[in-house]
Amino acid sequence: MESHIHIPFLREALVFLVAAGLIVPILQRWLSPVLGYFLVGSLIGPYGLGLLAQQYEPVGWFVITDLDGVTALGELGVIFLLFVIGLELSFERLWTMRRLVFGLGSAQILVTGAVIAAIAFAWGNALATAIILGACLALSSTAIVTALLVDGGRLGTSAGRATFSILLMQDLAVVPILFAVSVLGSMAMENAALGFGMALGEAALTVAIIYALGRLMLRPLLHMVARADSRESFVAISVLVAVGTAAVTGYAGLSMALGAFLAGLLIAETEFRHQVKVDIEPFKGLMLGLFFLSVGMGIDWRVVLDQPVLILSSALGLVALKVAINFALCLAWRLPRQRAGEVAIMLGQAGEFGFLVVGLSVTVGLLASDIAQFMLIVVGLTMLATPGLDWLARAAARWLEPTEGLSEDQRDMIDDAISGHVIVAGFGRVGETIAAVLDRQDIRYLAIERDPGLARAAQKAGRPVRLGDAARLDVLRESGLDRASALVITIADEAATEALAREIRRHAPALPIFARARDQGHADRLIDIGASFAVPETVEGSLRLAEVLLRDFGTDEGVIQRRIALERQGEEC
Repeated sequence: MESHIHIPFLREALVFLVAAGLIVPILQRWLSPVLGYFLVGSLIGPYGLGLLAQQYEPVGWFVITDLDGVTALGELGVIFLLFVIGLELSFERLWTMRRLVFGLGSAQILVTGAVIAAIAFAWGNALATAIILGACLALSSTAIVTALLVDGGRLGTSAGRATFSILLMQDLAVVPILFAVSVLGSMAMENAALGFGMALGEAALTVAIIYALGRLMLRPLLHMVARADSRESFVAISVLVAVGTAAVTGYAGLSMALGAFLAGLLIAETEFRHQVKVDIEPFKGLMLGLFFLSVGMGIDWRVVLDQPVLILSSALGLVALKVAINFALCLAWRLPRQRAGEVAIMLGQAGEFGFLVVGLSVTVGLLASDIAQFMLIVVGLTMLATPGLDWLARAAARWLEPTEGLSEDQRDMIDDAISGHVIVAGFGRVGETIAAVLDRQDIRYLAIERDPGLARAAQKAGRPVRLGDAARLDVLRESGLDRASALVITIADEAATEALAREIRRHAPALPIFARARDQGHADRLIDIGASFAVPETVEGSLRLAEVLLRDFGTDEGVIQRRIALERQGEEC
């Protein structure tokens, strides 16, 4: 009589945990975690050691052959990633990004898809096949790019927001693209317009229902679970909200990642956002690792070795083409050169939705299996190159840093789009010191200086400085005061500083105000007026003010002390 109990997928789970807990951390000494999971996946997958499993039985112990099951589980990683990103945003902040999401994002999909489709058609593919190839290759990898931006703390930068805006629009576009594949496959073109309209209507209705029910029910539900004082229950309800909302959008034909993102946005409006983020983080990390593992497992290196020149040139050509188109579009949307270059290169790869579109195209008979396998390998290789593209994007941003001042149109565009930033009122010695610290910590800011010479010199150096009187409330409002996360007053006039602090406190009661003071008595008066923090003038005072500001932004204490020490050493030289 057998006494053992069979647990489904136990061996596969153990192989994955060994990879995630032992192998990938070792590889992280030389490679990024994303690249580590890719390489491990290609090694333990059906096209790696799996090819030897039948000849050498012990090898089969370390191989995962159920690629479909791993991919399905890996999609949970994308769900949790978009859920966490939603927690970082809010509907209000998302609305401020609408110009980039629906404008630049739509243009990127349409222009890139049309160019790739034209090339595929000229290469001898049928029109329907060319359209599908253009649509799926226009998309980029939401999972990998956003993971790199989050890990690098760059999601809140101007380039990070532009990149995420395009990726969000690509997620929204998956629905009409999949519908187009179904229409082209059935050739029911006479009903295409009606079906397309119904698909979009169903998508809009689903999002509206999720939003309405979430605003109505989510906060009371989280309060009820929190009162039970059970962390396990709170983790369970957090996972349920993320996965459940993703499932609803999935059943409605939408992207499951979009549903998870909506769930994160809804929770971001509640007081539980930080606790939910902490609880969900381990799930996100492990499931994302499984997703990257599944992508690596899907690459058949035998095909790559059979046609190395054609495949590698196709992958490089796709990246180069997308980078060129993205760069031109970002410039057309008036992004600064260095930001346009960074965004363009970051989005140079194909994405995980390409696997979905290609798979459906094979099912409906639009793509032959050999073409599909070729495209899947190209998609996988470009995704594999994303960590390298990330490094190249940051290098290009530094190389493209402008040496001349931005045009008035460019400055207006940046000011209109920015939110969650720090306003530095005054760009003299103190203001410039604080701005330098913020720059090095990638904290967005906008400085206002009334001296035309100082403002022009800062603009020529590529600094985000606008000419204007920082002591005037209307000037601050034009610089996004209502969307700012903090105000630093560095102007030298004592009376003007007090008047501005008093007016800002009346206009924006919750806005943190960090002020430069002439002496201790002036600092005390500013605190009484409503300033959050005030320090007497001197360079040491500006460094202390910058230190407090960084701490208020949640920067690691060790990083703060090292940064301030470096700035202090620079002043002593």
